[in-house]
Amino acid sequence: MMVKVTLDLSRLLQEGRITREEHDRLALLGRRGTGSLLVNALIGFGVVGVSAGIVALLPSVLTAIPLGLVLMSAGAWLVLRERRRWDVLATILILVGALLLGASLLLLSSGQTTLNGAPPGGAGKGRPLLGLPAAYLLVATLFAGSAILARSGLLVALAVLLLSAALGSGTSYDHAFYALSVQQPLATILAFSALAAAAHAGAPQLRAAGERLANIAARTALLLVQLGFWVGSLWGDDADWIRRSLGRPIPADTFSIAWAAVLLLAAIWAGRTNRLWTLNLACIFGGIHFYTQWFESFGAAPLSLLGGGVLMLAFALGLWRLNERRAEG
Repeated sequence: MMVKVTLDLSRLLQEGRITREEHDRLALLGRRGTGSLLVNALIGFGVVGVSAGIVALLPSVLTAIPLGLVLMSAGAWLVLRERRRWDVLATILILVGALLLGASLLLLSSGQTTLNGAPPGGAGKGRPLLGLPAAYLLVATLFAGSAILARSGLLVALAVLLLSAALGSGTSYDHAFYALSVQQPLATILAFSALAAAAHAGAPQLRAAGERLANIAARTALLLVQLGFWVGSLWGDDADWIRRSLGRPIPADTFSIAWAAVLLLAAIWAGRTNRLWTLNLACIFGGIHFYTQWFESFGAAPLSLLGGGVLMLAFALGLWRLNERRAEG
């Protein structure tokens, strides 16, 4: 099991909890590899700058794909040769290469051949090589493999998010306007609950780096489960496969009740097993769920604002008292 601990060595030495020899030995371990970190970072930023310049001068997937392959190959070579001093550079190379390849594949799947939008006259448009769902799955697989190679938590999280996009989920932004779309709430809940459970169960069987990636995948999947419940609690789910199976859509109230029960059970389990991240997630979305349903029912009137605030403070006081009793026990 991977455990990270942050220690103030100077304070521990002053308080007499560690000896001078222990302080120096731990400080040396913390400094190991730091000398080459700045060089790695500078070279990595230089590579990013050069890559961005090439893509800006030649904004085509025919430029981005070969460049992405070259960067990924260089990063993979450093990893496979176990050049530990160049780990940061290898990670940057693989990350940039994967992002270039992934973006290019998604653009090709939509018929786009340029990176800056099709020019006037319809040039830059081609026949899509893949449908978008298949492209999302392909790029998710690319990101997952690259994440394992580079030990990148960012790529693992992006891979999970792309799987949700294959189910029709997504976000959008316009001026002062943000939107969240989950087209299949129940499918999202079921699929990513299974993914989170599998990643959580498999994490302890992996080495430290793999366990970290599995935990990131599980947490990202749990976040998507909450978003599925949130959208479902507002609009229900009338997907075609649900209508064929049940003969009718699933109403929003069903999602609302199920979400409250899941959040309560998750909070209890997380509290008993000391899963702080899961407990925080349950508390945050518990508050979101409460306020969503409260204002959907009563509107944003002064009395509803006052009542919602009072109830939330009462819940917080109750949780605080419960934690105090547990600490005393």
